[in-house]
Amino acid sequence: DVQLQASGGGLVQTGGSLRLSCVASGITFDDVIIGWFRQAPGKEREGVSSISSDDGSTEYADSVKGRFTISSDNAKNTVYLQMNNLKPEDTAVYYCALDYWPGSAPLEEYQYDYWGQGTLVTVSS
Repeated sequence: DVQLQASGGGLVQTGGSLRLSCVASGITFDDVIIGWFRQAPGKEREGVSSISSDDGSTEYADSVKGRFTISSDNAKNTVYLQMNNLKPEDTAVYYCALDYWPGSAPLEEYQYDYWGQGTLVTVSS
């Protein structure tokens, strides 16, 4: 079974930083895309960032460009999301997901086949 385990969430003040991790088991990082999504209270889930295990190409939502950085360690089947200069509007449950057959819309959740359980990020003002 493919499983994704997200961790690293917590409470941080505005302007602070957190690093999320997503560890995948039951699958190798061979031509897959790993994405981070978030869902704030009362809002729909949205794509935040993605990375291709094949060529390392990345995508970011406009709201996080310049503040968040996604990276991967394929040998460890782990993807990281470094979040800097956090804002209260970044408060959400963050999920990692895996797209086993990479498509053309890496920030769209319908493309993803496997999901982790989510980790809560709370940014206080």
